[in-house]
Amino acid sequence: MRFNSTHDAVVVTDGPEKVGRVAGVHGERIHVLDGLPPRGPGFTAEYQAQADRYDLPVEPVDLPEVARRDEIAPGPHGDVPVRVYTPAELAAPDADGRRAAVVWIHGGAFIFGDLDMPEADHTAARLAHATGLPVISVDYRLAVDGVTHPVPHDDCYAAYQWVRAGGHGLPTDPERVAVGGGSAGACLAASVGLHGRDAGEKPAGVFLAYPLVHYPMPAPSAELTAVLETLPPLLWSGRETAIAQNDYLIGQLLGPEMTGVEHFDYAMPGNAEDLTGYPRTYIENCEADDLRASGERFAAQLEEAGVDVEQHTVPGETHGHLSVPGLPTAKATCAHFAAFITDVVR
Repeated sequence: MRFNSTHDAVVVTDGPEKVGRVAGVHGERIHVLDGLPPRGPGFTAEYQAQADRYDLPVEPVDLPEVARRDEIAPGPHGDVPVRVYTPAELAAPDADGRRAAVVWIHGGAFIFGDLDMPEADHTAARLAHATGLPVISVDYRLAVDGVTHPVPHDDCYAAYQWVRAGGHGLPTDPERVAVGGGSAGACLAASVGLHGRDAGEKPAGVFLAYPLVHYPMPAPSAELTAVLETLPPLLWSGRETAIAQNDYLIGQLLGPEMTGVEHFDYAMPGNAEDLTGYPRTYIENCEADDLRASGERFAAQLEEAGVDVEQHTVPGETHGHLSVPGLPTAKATCAHFAAFITDVVR
């Protein structure tokens, strides 16, 4: 559904967006998680091998062929590695010889992930192929070994500025750069959107997959809770455990004190006091995912602020589906993102 626009939604899906259970490929595989405990110190290699079967590639993966090139964007905390994805057929430039561009930011709970993970590599490749635009994937510093906010945010914003300036090698219209991300990367992408608004260089659009953009983590609705309670313990072991896990991850991002953080809204953009003037936004949540509460709240906040925002739910899907090579729902989400990008940069 799209809000605050006289235009129709960019994405129109068939059937309901909420089915009340895990469905599709993951619904067929959910039994492989039976008997597995929540992750923790006692989560053995044997447990992990069993869990990995849930996210095995789905053939045919059909990953499009695009050129990949590793580059460096300068940043305030040192160089930021990025990977530039160039499609075989570039979209036509504008009258000034410039093109739009896309920045993509992978997830990983702020503490893991890299440019080679499928959520980074496969998503960037699919977006480049589908839009005809260069896509720049950001290898920001993770919140480990003493790295805390604002370093990951600063890395992503520096990469965004580098792309706006055409650092990736193609003449670029800085007003037509879209920014997106998944999970923790969605939080960072949303923060780039907020920082860009504040600095007078906002993205053409922001697109988010299963974002967590609030602290504390919003409580799930009764409807979402009912879906979560159908999941095995590995995927959902109760609200208290979810809060404890989230507190640990946000503590990694903000530091042990978790107070006095400068520009807390750039760490958790859903906590911003005012979202007026935020870039046009597209959000795609997963139905059987406790982070859906944050994605839905952010969409409601943007709607209240008068922002053009469109929100959809991937029916029957669990968190992180963009990390599964060839998963039909992941391919569909990439196609939806490409449609949004094409619409905001035309």
